[in-house]
Amino acid sequence: MCRQCGSHFSPSTPRSASVIPARPRFEPRTQASSPARSLMQRFDGLWKSKRTSVIECFDCERKQEVSGAAKSTICPSCSAHIDLSGYKISTSFSRSIRTRGELHVTTKGDLSSSSVCCRRALIEGRLRGNLDCTESLVIKTSGKIPGKLSASQMIVEKRADVQFFRHVRVGSIEIRGRMSGEIVADGLVTIRKHASLEGSVTAKAISVEKGGTFSGQLIIGKGGLQQAELLPAGTAASPQELPMGLAQPLPAT
Repeated sequence: MCRQCGSHFSPSTPRSASVIPARPRFEPRTQASSPARSLMQRFDGLWKSKRTSVIECFDCERKQEVSGAAKSTICPSCSAHIDLSGYKISTSFSRSIRTRGELHVTTKGDLSSSSVCCRRALIEGRLRGNLDCTESLVIKTSGKIPGKLSASQMIVEKRADVQFFRHVRVGSIEIRGRMSGEIVADGLVTIRKHASLEGSVTAKAISVEKGGTFSGQLIIGKGGLQQAELLPAGTAASPQELPMGLAQPLPAT
């Protein structure tokens, strides 16, 4: 009943409001870092910062101990700057490099520097210059290398087929692939199974495994001598300088 006019009316049923469900929000998923991986990265960084190495100055050859995370240092003797950073060559590169760090020439890299000095080197691309490694040198490429190479330890990996135009001066060398050139080694020359070496070898010892091949000139026990082309002229002993009791060689008949 209406309170003002007194008439009767039927109350209408209230309409329920339509509820529109809210659309779920799609947020970009962030790649959750694995706890084990982040822990390993932390340990790797900590180990690198704690690790030390002994380096030698390029100028005065004084040795000092540096941190593994250092990028450069100063020689305490001559105050020369020493680069410790690593180099990764992925394109054409022709500038000189002098570092106590590592060098990596990738499969697309082309290193044509006239002078490169480093601690360790991995060659997977082209190398057309001189390279001097104080520690190890690993060859994993095929082709001709015109520059002069020297290293304390050298490895020619499997599937590598290299030809050196200048002599290779090493402490020891291990050949697992194919190589041709001249080797002057202070220690052992090792030719692995299915590997081959063609050229001149001057070393203290040589080891050829079953299945490996070697063809060329071999001089054993004189790895410390210089090459004949570097010896001064007139070093041959005269007949007067021969020790007493040794007869002079007779001419062949």
